[in-house]
Amino acid sequence: MPTINHFEIVADDQERAKKFYNDIFGWEFKEMMGYHFFESTGHNGEKGLSGGLGPRQDPQQQSKPYIDVKDMDSYIAKIEASGGKIIVPKMAVPNMGYMAHFIDCEGNQMAMWETDENAQ
Repeated sequence: MPTINHFEIVADDQERAKKFYNDIFGWEFKEMMGYHFFESTGHNGEKGLSGGLGPRQDPQQQSKPYIDVKDMDSYIAKIEASGGKIIVPKMAVPNMGYMAHFIDCEGNQMAMWETDENAQ
């Protein structure tokens, strides 16, 4: 069953946001290609969700969870058939996988991720 494996925080000022989340939750950020990754841990040190912090690219852009799927094309079809809307079409993140963003039937922005080391 697909599960949430990553969440993304968008920010107008990434440095301010990184400081905010580091000061409050202790999250350490690692930059890669203008995007800042972090990993969360539970109260007993167990691995939590990974996340990323990136620039807000549109005034309407919201923070969102990423749902891990095995066959993105079939989930895109299900979303569209169920009243959702794809707002960022499936795109490759080279050597990592594919992502797509959508709006659900209630207007919430969500995203999907399909791991594929051969993605181009």
